[in-house]
Amino acid sequence: MNLPNILTMGRIAAIPLLCILLLSPERTPCFWAAALFAAASVTDWLDGYLARRMGIVTVFGKFLDPIADKLIVMAALIMILPFDRVPAWMVLVILGREMIITGLRGIASTEGIVIPASNLGKFKTIFQLVAIIGLLLHYDYRWFFSVDHPLLVVNMHNVGMFYLWIATIITIWSGVDYLYKFMRVIVK
Repeated sequence: MNLPNILTMGRIAAIPLLCILLLSPERTPCFWAAALFAAASVTDWLDGYLARRMGIVTVFGKFLDPIADKLIVMAALIMILPFDRVPAWMVLVILGREMIITGLRGIASTEGIVIPASNLGKFKTIFQLVAIIGLLLHYDYRWFFSVDHPLLVVNMHNVGMFYLWIATIITIWSGVDYLYKFMRVIVK
């Protein structure tokens, strides 16, 4: 047990609370769900940074970190499906890609082959996280700036959908890229 692994396990432990908050489509529980999801997203970056910085990268951490990321993303997307905040086909594409790539990684690792994550996968994750935060917030939020520009209304659902479209495109692109790399390495 070390701090990065504890942060990763904390992300997994946050999933039931996230799901409980998302049982209601009301503004307040959705706001807290978005805050919890955002905090968990920060720990995704922080645990990797700390593990590398402190020189305590572990096999357990390398195994659990991507699983924790996928679980919290899946939980959030599945929980907002009944509220019609996200098209089911997009959720299917995102979750299908994650399951396929995880399976291919497992096959490659049994052969002693490591296919590293690409920058596309990292961008996919960033856009997914931002999209999900917007979709969880969902409602209009008013922002006060100055006397000259006293109010700006931002529909967070629209923000979330904008980023989800980008995330979905990158999800498909990165999935095809990973499949291509997998086939080149496996079929020799």
